[in-house]
Amino acid sequence: MLIVFIGPPGAGKGTQSKRLLEYLGIPHLSTGELLRAAKSQQTPLGLLAAQYVDRGQLAPDPLVLSLVGECLDQPEFAKGCLFDGFPRTLQQARSLDVTLEGRKTPLDMVIELAADEAELVGRMLRRAAAEKRADDNPQTITQRMEVYKRQTFPLLDYYRKQGLLVSIDALGTADEVFAKIKAEVDRCREHPVVRS
Repeated sequence: MLIVFIGPPGAGKGTQSKRLLEYLGIPHLSTGELLRAAKSQQTPLGLLAAQYVDRGQLAPDPLVLSLVGECLDQPEFAKGCLFDGFPRTLQQARSLDVTLEGRKTPLDMVIELAADEAELVGRMLRRAAAEKRADDNPQTITQRMEVYKRQTFPLLDYYRKQGLLVSIDALGTADEVFAKIKAEVDRCREHPVVRS
């Protein structure tokens, strides 16, 4: 299965993605990890990626999509993967669709962990206090939420129109949330989205 995993800061993406990866037996595909790995391997794409990674800049979409394509060619990705941190924008989503359709491997589903913003902010503030994380203060948390909404809401609408988006209430225990995710993944396996 090819799955995109989306959710706001504090929704529990890290916890739930680990459980989903284990359940499905598929690898995690993080574009940040891809860029760093390509840089360390010093392939032609890796040398290009290094120019962006070393300057702390976002790599251009064509480079990232080329790396994604190379990654999906690896045997360990034959059963699919969980995209995490990509796509982040509507343009990236469209480009990813073109790349995957060219490979005859379209996305199976997009899982959004959704939750009330005030609840998430409270959750992150409690975690910041418990873990003594100075970078998680009300101002930075609010800023991260605004960036998430600005970038991600158009993405959610795009995937909703394709019939791929499944929204999961991220409030509750980790086990409760995972049970909902698992049920939706199982439903998608039994009844895949048919594209015209």
